[in-house]
Order: sequence, then structure tokens, then C-alpha cells
Amino acid sequence: MNWIEIIELRSVDITEKLIEKDLKKILTQLESESEKYKLKVYTRIMINTDYSIHLLHESETVENSGSALGLRLASALKSYGLINHTVWVEKQKEQ
Repeated sequence: MNWIEIIELRSVDITEKLIEKDLKKILTQLESESEKYKLKVYTRIMINTDYSIHLLHESETVENSGSALGLRLASALKSYGLINHTVWVEKQKEQ
């Protein structure tokens, strides 16, 4: 089953370069921990301090509140601003 965690960060009062430096450090540490997921980071057009981090999973079970990794990442980013953490399951095509 394919599912995705989306962690959105809306930061304020922090410069873009500081966020990117710290975010790269956090993500580098997380990437080395597991190969069970794919990690993608997006930034919002025209708002340089908004980020969307996507953890793509392929597993038999879906964690309703997010994976341990996603929860840790969301927790680590709370000090940078508002966090929205959601879990989405891929809809299977009807035949």
C-alpha cells in the first residue's frame, strides 16, 4: 500500500537561509536512518519560509497518526513555526 505523510511548516521571524541550513541538517540525519521511504521537500512560490516535506511510504500498514519518523520530524520543526502533519493513502483504481 502506498501512503504519504505531508508535514507543512509555516515559519515566521526566521530568515530563509537559517531555515534551509537547519532543515538540511535535520533531513540529512533522517535520510541516513532508513530506506523504507522516499523524502521530498518543496518550498512555496513567493513565500520562501513555507515548506512542505513529503514522506512517501510503501508498506502493508498505515500509521493513522504518522510514522515514528514523521512524528519526530514534525516535533523537531515545531520550534520554527506552525506545523501541519497529515497522512494520506493512495486511492486504488477501480476496475
